[in-house]
Amino acid sequence: MKDISVGILGTGKYVPDNRLTNEQLETMVETNNDWIVTMTGIKERRIVGEGQATSDLAYEASLRAMEAAGVTADQIDLIIVATITPDMFFPSTACLLQEKLGAKRAAAYDLSAACSGFIYGIASATGFIKMGMYKRVLVVGAESLSRITDYTDRNTCILFGDGAGAVVLGEVPEGRGFRSFELGADGSGGELLRICGGGSRLPSSEQTVADRRHFIEMNGREVFKFAVRIMGNAAEEALAKAGLSKENIDLLIPHQANIRIVQSALDRLNLTNDKCMINIDKYGNMSAASIPVALAEAVEEGRVKEGDCLVFVGFGGGLTWGASTLIW
Repeated sequence: MKDISVGILGTGKYVPDNRLTNEQLETMVETNNDWIVTMTGIKERRIVGEGQATSDLAYEASLRAMEAAGVTADQIDLIIVATITPDMFFPSTACLLQEKLGAKRAAAYDLSAACSGFIYGIASATGFIKMGMYKRVLVVGAESLSRITDYTDRNTCILFGDGAGAVVLGEVPEGRGFRSFELGADGSGGELLRICGGGSRLPSSEQTVADRRHFIEMNGREVFKFAVRIMGNAAEEALAKAGLSKENIDLLIPHQANIRIVQSALDRLNLTNDKCMINIDKYGNMSAASIPVALAEAVEEGRVKEGDCLVFVGFGGGLTWGASTLIW
């Protein structure tokens, strides 16, 4: 089997126009702007409009990524959509996206790993390309978290926003591309971050709706402790697998969950803020969309140069985590 170097050919992002600011949240729940900014780093987040769904966000981000990569819909072999907010249980959001794009040759499936979903997705896509099954894979992280957020719960409603980021993966020159992946999960922590209602365990009913079981439930304190520990660990493991060190990092692109968690990762990796892409203040936590949106913005802003060493790292419900190293 040919040893193929797999990397990112193009990036794209899309966020809805609607903004939900901290000042607006002050009128909805007992909270205030200063506390939110201090504890999370978030100032505002984007919210899907009337009639918008996750596949619509994914479509816009995908068009931009495909244009940047110089590929057309009929050149896409596989579509992977990482999401916990699909348009519906089935068909998959990836299949809906395939139809919107007109990518008739592409296989398509959704991947559910919460905020780690994008890293799981690019790891899967890299494997498919290295095996020779596909040449170009579209990987999208897309979420409409406002649809599953309880805006009476001040502990969670301040955190989440909507958006989508996309990348096209394919063969790149030798010496470039993905060097390593570190994926993990700990199902014993599943109850710390979840939505209980609507599945086969607790089917939708009048009671599940009345009990608000169709919204995100989170033990914030325990998730924070887990995240602070795992972000640094996962990044270091990915670096070690690639034969790289902290000193090699040109840009860290972390999951945008909480500015204090990001800062802990920077401290662990001995990095300064100028070596980290941070946009949590504008978008909040977009789950699987956070990392690809941050990547697309870094590219737009000229913060990524050829030969740079990028590290992606994230954690999410499951509990899951993932990290990757990439030579741009």
